[in-house]
Amino acid sequence: MSSLPGFLPPDPRAEEPYRVTPQMAIRIAILGIIAIALFAALFFRLWALQIISGERYLEEARNNQIRTFRASAQRGTIADRDGALLVSNVPGTVVQLWPAALAEMSDAERASMLRRLSNVLGVPLADIRADLRRRASDPLTPVTVKEGVGDPKVKYLLEHQARFPGVQVAQTQLRNYEEGALAAQIFGYVGEITPDQLAERRDKGYAPGDRIGQAGVEASYDRYLRGVPGVGRVRVDALGRIMSDREFSQLPETGYSIRLTIDSNLQRAAEDAIAYGIRLAREEGEWNANGGALVAMDPKTGEILALASNPTFDPSIYVGRVDPKDLKRLSDPATNYPTLNRATAGLYPPGSTFKPVTALAAMQEGLLSTDELIQCTGKRVVGEDKQVFMNWDPLKDEPMTLTTAIANSCDTYFYEVALRAYKQPDSPIQKWARRMGFGHSTGVDVGPEGAGLIPTPAWRRRHFKSEIDKLWKSGDSVQLGIGQGDVLVTPLQMTRLYALIANGGKLVEPTIVRQVERPSPEGDTAVVVRPFSPRPPEDIGLDPTGIRVLQEGLFDATHASYGTSQRVFGTFPIPIAGKTGTAEKFVDVPGGGRLFDQSWWCGYGPYEDPELAVCALIENGGHGGEAAAPAALKVFEEFFAEELQPGSYSVAPQESD
Repeated sequence: MSSLPGFLPPDPRAEEPYRVTPQMAIRIAILGIIAIALFAALFFRLWALQIISGERYLEEARNNQIRTFRASAQRGTIADRDGALLVSNVPGTVVQLWPAALAEMSDAERASMLRRLSNVLGVPLADIRADLRRRASDPLTPVTVKEGVGDPKVKYLLEHQARFPGVQVAQTQLRNYEEGALAAQIFGYVGEITPDQLAERRDKGYAPGDRIGQAGVEASYDRYLRGVPGVGRVRVDALGRIMSDREFSQLPETGYSIRLTIDSNLQRAAEDAIAYGIRLAREEGEWNANGGALVAMDPKTGEILALASNPTFDPSIYVGRVDPKDLKRLSDPATNYPTLNRATAGLYPPGSTFKPVTALAAMQEGLLSTDELIQCTGKRVVGEDKQVFMNWDPLKDEPMTLTTAIANSCDTYFYEVALRAYKQPDSPIQKWARRMGFGHSTGVDVGPEGAGLIPTPAWRRRHFKSEIDKLWKSGDSVQLGIGQGDVLVTPLQMTRLYALIANGGKLVEPTIVRQVERPSPEGDTAVVVRPFSPRPPEDIGLDPTGIRVLQEGLFDATHASYGTSQRVFGTFPIPIAGKTGTAEKFVDVPGGGRLFDQSWWCGYGPYEDPELAVCALIENGGHGGEAAAPAALKVFEEFFAEELQPGSYSVAPQESD
């Protein structure tokens, strides 16, 4: 069969040839049109995405960067023993830089932007660059440029965000010192963690950019005060601007509060007392009197009620970015190192305030009896080289018992006692001095702390080079016996000694922090998280009879007519016992160094049932009765204020040892 028009070629398997009918042709045409339309639409969409909307979608992709962030917790507060707030927080504004955003900029753009930011904030460009270099390995953590930024600058940055890509303005909490410079050395300060500190503490949850305590209570109790940082995510655009709400996976937790043993009123009185003592010293012609320290302690527990150091400083200079000019001023010798806590870290010869150590050691070793008479003379010749050691009162020539020698502070009496100890093979004065807390740290919970020095024959052999200097000579024991020569102590160690005498021979461990508390709404009772109860005083084995005789001598020193601070404390309504000291120390001053008298007074009261031990030092202040004793009295006046009647006593500075 031949092919006919309108038919497909014949198929032997089919009875009839396939015919394309008009209806079928229409269907095929419709399907073809649909397929072409679909392909055309798909092609147009792809073209539109690539050519027309490509830039827009690229910009949206850039604007959808998710960054994780670390939110600092609000730092805990610090209060005095009665709950009076001393260190708190106030809201502030911080300007930060996102290093990751800067990485997307050209070198020229980055340099120009950083220069603009430096000019706006008043932060040296070199400092900003240095901070960025230190954090180069951590591009996802913002770098703080400045804290406590004022509203005009914040407003300018927000209005010109396009000119400051990668710059973020955020809210923060800044340290606020409620009483200004009061107790500045106790509190310390907060600063950004250093690379070395971070290396030591990274496994404890610290991270770059964290602000931690760098000194004082802030450093010693940082683990409680710092709280727990928050962790979250935020969407930012290509300029580093935040484009979404912050989403926290972990909210920041406010740090615990710290309650001190310090009485803020007594602390203020102590700081004022040092300034008063310096003023008195200068009125007596001691023009180089320029600093001091004062410690007030509960003699039964070791709780420190006041710990003052002069000169002092305003701790607010450490809030935010520290001005290098301020740091330079604080470290300038002309300012006499105001950041040094002289009460715990200042080292001084104690002079006659050390004589109780010599007496107690001699009595313990059987070298001195309580009622023995020793001649007090104007001088003593010692050793084969006939070295002459003078008494502070060169006209004295009378026999004295221990109580009288303490009250009158007879040097030659204690020269004799020290020479007896010199003949012993085991250095008894040094041995007992260490038991009484000298030559090593006290263990106070807030540092730094000086250990001091109690020289021994072994120390001389190690310390000196020439054979003659290595020898411990009789003159060395004489100097040791009156707290001179190489002896060095801190005011805190001396206060601890007089607390030991006051409480009957037990050595207390000083404490400054009373407890850690959970933050609570104002007016609610604080919840104690961790109390720091004072350790029980240590009985170091002193003979109670010797202690009692020494107590009587200290009472006579403030009340007997021959006492070295009788004019200061003799008519004070509260019976006070204590000892003056005048210690020579070599001091560098303009024009060359020379020996200056350090003015000391240490004691306690009331005499029969002591509640307060006080030790005052006025640097280069002259005689103990002229500067340190009147300063110490100011603290007793504050402590016993409710028991005093105006005009019921009189005070007069007194020349003494």
